Amino acid sequence: MDQVEIFKALSNKSRLEILNWLKNPELHFQAEHRNDAGVCVGIIQEKSGLTQSTISEYLTILKRAGLIEATRVGQWTFYKRNEEAFAALSKLIGSEI
Repeated sequence: MDQVEIFKALSNKSRLEILNWLKNPELHFQAEHRNDAGVCVGIIQEKSGLTQSTISEYLTILKRAGLIEATRVGQWTFYKRNEEAFAALSKLIGSEI
């Protein structure tokens, strides 16, 4: 767990919003836009109102930090939170910081 990468990833309002949406995708995305693999990148981009390149950059940062996972299904990429990473982060904050 690279603490610096994680905290850099969390230092952006839009990235925090994406993580919040992915925490409870059933509340934020229609059923046809999500599955067990997560939420389709295009739908995340639409909801955010940001450009495709910005969303791609943000998702890459979150993925590199280990906070989300990506699954390719055909031509689509789906994203979901890595809950194990959040549990480890919570433990880190509680014990070391």
